[in-house]
Amino acid sequence: MLAQTLQTLERDGFVHRDAKPVIPPRVDYSLTPLGREVAQQVWGLTRWVQDRMGDVFEAREAYDAARAS
Repeated sequence: MLAQTLQTLERDGFVHRDAKPVIPPRVDYSLTPLGREVAQQVWGLTRWVQDRMGDVFEAREAYDAARAS
């Protein structure tokens, strides 16, 4: 599954695969500029979610309380 995911990320241009012709075989992966850009966006979304989880929990509680009445 990991190999398939990495292959998809490489195909989409998010990671660069560098296979080394050594024994034992070695493959290094790194983010491309596009991969770094998307990582910044995901990190921003992650921070936003962390900052707003209290609001989500409050909304859930209000919703559940309204449905229970």
